[in-house]
Parts: sequence; C-alpha cells; structure tokens
Amino acid sequence: MTGPQALPNILEITPYKGGEKLVDAHKLSSNENPLGCSPAAQAAVIEAAKHMELYPDGSAAALRDAIGAKYGIDAARIVCGSGSDEIFQLLGRAYLRPGDNIVQSQHGFLVYRLVAQQAGAETRSAPEKDLTSDVDAMLELVDEKTKMVFLANPNNPTGSYISYSEVKRLHEGLPENVLLVLDGAYAEYVRNNDYSAGMELAGEQANVLMTRTFSKIHGLAALRLGWAYGPESVIDALHRTRGPFNVSAVAQAAGIAALNDDAFQAKSADHNAAELVRVRDAVEKAGFKTYPSVGNFVLIEFPEAAGRTSAEADAFLRGRGVVIRNVNVYGLPTCLRASIGTSAQNDDLIAAIEAFAKS
Repeated sequence: MTGPQALPNILEITPYKGGEKLVDAHKLSSNENPLGCSPAAQAAVIEAAKHMELYPDGSAAALRDAIGAKYGIDAARIVCGSGSDEIFQLLGRAYLRPGDNIVQSQHGFLVYRLVAQQAGAETRSAPEKDLTSDVDAMLELVDEKTKMVFLANPNNPTGSYISYSEVKRLHEGLPENVLLVLDGAYAEYVRNNDYSAGMELAGEQANVLMTRTFSKIHGLAALRLGWAYGPESVIDALHRTRGPFNVSAVAQAAGIAALNDDAFQAKSADHNAAELVRVRDAVEKAGFKTYPSVGNFVLIEFPEAAGRTSAEADAFLRGRGVVIRNVNVYGLPTCLRASIGTSAQNDDLIAAIEAFAKS
C-alpha cells in the first residue's frame, strides 16, 4: 500500500546536519559562543518564562525597535525570524519557483542550496579564488532566470570575506530585479577597516537585503533568533510569508536584553580575536595549513598522505575528546573546521592537533 508521495525536488534534498555533540567531549563544530550568552539575556528568559500561556507579539515590535535603535535604522524595515535560516526559507517561498536559479559562491553556506531545492530552483556556484568569493565569477552566472544572489560575508565554512567596495561592485553588476542577500551572521567578529555587513546598501537600494543572527556573538543559538533589514517591498513580502507567531516571546525578550549588553558583546569579540590567532598559529606550527578567518572558527587543511588526512585527523581528535566539523558536504574533503572555544577547550584542541602531527 502506497501512501502520499512528497514532491520529487523535496526527496532530492539532503537534510542539513549540524555539528555533532558527543558525551564528555569538547564540541567545537558549530561556531557557538564559548562564553555563553549575556547574563541579562538569561534573566530576561527567566522573566519571560513566567508568562508561557500568552502568545508572543506577532510583529516582534519591541525587538524590532531595539534593533532599530541599536543600529540607527528604520524598525519598519526589519523582519524577525526563527534564526536567519528562517529568513532564507521565507525568501525562497516569496521569490523562487521551478525554473529559477540562485547564485552563490562555490563554498557558500549550505542552507542557500536547500532553499533553492525546496522551490525546485537551480543553484549556481561560482568558483572562488583562495576560498574567497569572486565577484566577477558570480556575475558571470547571473542570467534572466536568476532571482537571488546569496553572499555570506564573512563566509562559513571558509572564514573569508570580501571588502565593502567589492560588495558594492557585485550589487552594481546585478539587474534591478535580482535580490542581493547579504548574510552577516559573523559580522560582529570582523575588525578589518574595509569590511561592512552592508547595512547602508540595504537601506539605500531596492534589491538588497541584509540578514543577521543572534546565534553567534550574542550566544542565543538555542532560542533561534535572526532578523533582516531591507527595502519595504521585500520586508512586506517576508511578513506576508512568515507564520503569525514565528518568534517566541522568550526569544524576543532575550534578544532585546542581548542587544543592550555591549560589554558581553565586546568581551566575546575580544576573546575570539585573541584565541583565533593563538589556535591558528599553533596549528600552523604543528605543520598544517590554515586559511585566514575573520569569523569565530578556523578552516584547517590536511595533507592527502596516508596517516595525515582530514578523516584520520577527525578520528584522532574525537579519540582525544575534541569534536570539530567535517566539511565534505561543502566540497572541502581535505579540510576540517574548528570553532574557537574557551581557552581551556582551545588548549585541548591544540594539544590534540600537536599529538596527531607526531603520531
């Protein structure tokens, strides 16, 4: 007896798999904030939990106002979602249909491809230069069927970024009817002067949307909270597409508190800046290549020689209680991605890498 059959394009999807967590092991596979979250956000969650019987504000007005005040942007042009992942899903529902295509960089965030597959659209991936997005290569793939161009900047899993001048050049090369989606999930970690998450561009242009998340610098990954800022028409389409209560009251309360805790954000960014350099230098000293990263993780490349491969390194580290991320699904079979953890976790990661190098 045959039951209901899902659409063929849905059955072709390989579900997204997050970083694994093993018992009694350091989980350095999901780019989470090793310092936790703001104490003020924790207190806000406890207070909000006293009223679990009430529906949340469907418009997330107070949260949007807090975001607007934080960044000096119009709250009416902000939409909130259950993580920035939901924003991408909403974009797919609002703008993609079979026969369309999206353009991304070669090693772009996996969820973009999933969004296209769900809509029956094609994903076009532009070759990169040194694991960095190539504007010219991306523009070459844009045609009359392109609806969106996704740019993770900084990019996960490579850790690379392109300058704001290059982002603007990418936008200038796009037709007016193609939406440029700037994913700034790791924006708060970047300290380079030539970088911008694209907030100004999203505020000025009719075909640019910037997305951000509370999962990284704010440490609220468990609550699933993200937001987007852009032109009124795009924000309106996302509001029409999202569920009426898509962001919980607990998440909204925590988000407001987290935004206002500048000290926690600065502490998280400072910790990451120092520990990223320490981990990268130690890995290089052990004899393995790392790629420049402005995120809260580092991409490590391993030789293909027997006894030195990424798969063997992964197994060795797991045996030492350190779990980092296999990135085969991104087309990087010789690499592993390590999140920056606490100082103690990073000590164990470095010790494990050094031991593997000598094994």
